[in-house]
Amino acid sequence: MPHKPARICACGVRIASGTLCACQLRRAAEGKARHDRNRPNANDRGYSSAWQKARVGFLASHPLCECGAAATVVDHKRPHRGDKALFWDRHNWQPMCVACHSGRKQSQERRS
Repeated sequence: MPHKPARICACGVRIASGTLCACQLRRAAEGKARHDRNRPNANDRGYSSAWQKARVGFLASHPLCECGAAATVVDHKRPHRGDKALFWDRHNWQPMCVACHSGRKQSQERRS
């Protein structure tokens, strides 16, 4: 199977196909830092000690992700976006493993 040839980054550095240049990595890190500065902390978003207790109870009764792996994350099926009623609605919760939540679920939310 043929490999793609190296490419030239906008900064002029030659890099292997499928990799990022140091300047691209730096810009991505700066963008994430800007986003995090404006984001409320977890407690302000509703993830308090009350949530942790509810989460543990939910995972005890729903121990598996739909992929069959052990669930360690309680995901909101519909993003609550600060809506407290939707946040606490147990019908909106689903058990997920980290791989499914961090991969498939997050990419779905970015698209919507």
